[in-house]
Amino acid sequence: MSEPKRRPLPHDFHPPVAEFTVTSDDFTNGGVLPDAHVFASGNTSPQLSWSGFPDGTKSFAVSCYDPDAPTGSGFWHWSVFDIPVDVTELPAGAGTGAFKGLPAGAIHVRNDYGTRDFGGAAPPPGDGPHRYVFTVYAVDQEKLGPDADATPAVVGFNLRFHALGRAQLIATYEHP
Repeated sequence: MSEPKRRPLPHDFHPPVAEFTVTSDDFTNGGVLPDAHVFASGNTSPQLSWSGFPDGTKSFAVSCYDPDAPTGSGFWHWSVFDIPVDVTELPAGAGTGAFKGLPAGAIHVRNDYGTRDFGGAAPPPGDGPHRYVFTVYAVDQEKLGPDADATPAVVGFNLRFHALGRAQLIATYEHP
């Protein structure tokens, strides 16, 4: 039996940019997303920290995207931008509820659940493993441009033209 065809990752068709490092205390690249970050369990955004971003970086953006969602367009779980350049870590829960730990000035847009926060993994039962792509973008301007009413797609469009670098971690989660 052949391996099922996987949907492309979010940046497969973007121009190459500098790579830097993002890590998490909560999961490892290629590992399983813990229950704390699953919608029905903890629904908490993970801790993320980053380093080695390119010179000229003026702010950061963070997103979480599931390219394997059965929608034809993937599923945006998290999108936040205008994170000041001196912030190189978000604590666990920064994207949840009252945004404790999210820096002043950062802008959170609605995810595909329709809420303006982190929405955890929730693949349909029996749909196989889904990949959750956590990306930190190094941005060439302090303010990306969109406001809190933008969609993650509009944020992604702007990042396509203003990202100096990207760092990503991918975890999987499956609902049997």
